[in-house]
Amino acid sequence: MQLEDLIFVGLNGYAVALHRDTGAIVWSNNQMRSGFVTMLLDGHRLIVSTNGYIYCLDPLTGAVQWHNPMTGYGAGAPTSLVSVRGASDQTVIEEAAKSARDHTAITATAGK
Repeated sequence: MQLEDLIFVGLNGYAVALHRDTGAIVWSNNQMRSGFVTMLLDGHRLIVSTNGYIYCLDPLTGAVQWHNPMTGYGAGAPTSLVSVRGASDQTVIEEAAKSARDHTAITATAGK
């Protein structure tokens, strides 16, 4: 199984990986606390947050790699997760080039 074959779903305290083509459950992890589950694929780490707890899962197996209860930060629901590693370098370059072209077109139009 490759990472590209998976879709990740978080619900009611579960992190679940589904096969992209069939929808079959590849793995399910119920070690999270119950509640709204936020997920972020960060390279080869699946970062999962629920009720103020943060987990790092192996995206191919669902095994917990590390856990941080974020003691003293409260119970966040939902949690925002951000990563610059989620996109390939080529995607970042393409988006930057598109943004520059759009900015040039807007500037040219405004100058008329």
